[in-house]
Parts: sequence; C-alpha cells; structure tokens
Amino acid sequence: QLQLVESGGDLVQPGGSLRLSCAASGFTLATYAIGWFRQAPGKGREDVSCISRSGGYTYIADSLKGRFTISRDNAKNTVYLQMNSLEPEDTAIYYCAADPISQWTCYIDADGYSDWGQGTQVTVSS
Repeated sequence: QLQLVESGGDLVQPGGSLRLSCAASGFTLATYAIGWFRQAPGKGREDVSCISRSGGYTYIADSLKGRFTISRDNAKNTVYLQMNSLEPEDTAIYYCAADPISQWTCYIDADGYSDWGQGTQVTVSS
C-alpha cells in the first residue's frame, strides 16, 4: 500500500520560512505526480502546488507564486514544498497526495490523486 508521510510543519513567525517534505514508502515516488493541498480551520481544501514525475513541470497556485516552490528528489523518494515569507493566512494542515496517472505534467485537481498523507500542521503566528 502506498504511504505518504508529510513532515516539516511547525509554528513560525510571519515572514519566516518552512520546508515541508513528503516522503514515500512502499513505492517508487518517481512513478507518481505529487500534489500539495492545504486546509485551514473552518475552510475547504485549497490547491497549493503539484509537480510531474520527473520534476520537469510544476504548478504553483497563483496566490502563492513568488513565495512557494515545489521540488523533488526522486533518489530520496521525497517531494519538497519550500514556503517563504509566510503569512498568518498560510496557517493550515498541509497534505501531499500521489497521482498515478499523469506522466509528463501534473494536474491540481484533487480528484486525480489516489493516495494521501496524514498532513502536517503549519502555524504562522507571532
């Protein structure tokens, strides 16, 4: 069974940075496009970012461009989400998910993601 484990969430002050990791076990991450999503308290799920299998195609939500970057290291079976200039509005549980279908690109449509991690909490507060 596919298992994704997110880590790196923490309490950080506004303007700070965090790097989230999405590690895979039980399967080769390189055969999946990976997406990041988040859910803030009392709000619906929000699309954040995705990356193709090779890392050659990436997507960042328009509202997050310039602050968030996605990357992957297939040798380490890990995808990263670098978050800079964090704002209180970024407070949420961040989830990564695996898309087994997309090959050369990625789609941020959550319905295409078959396996999800348990999430990691990011809190941005002074």
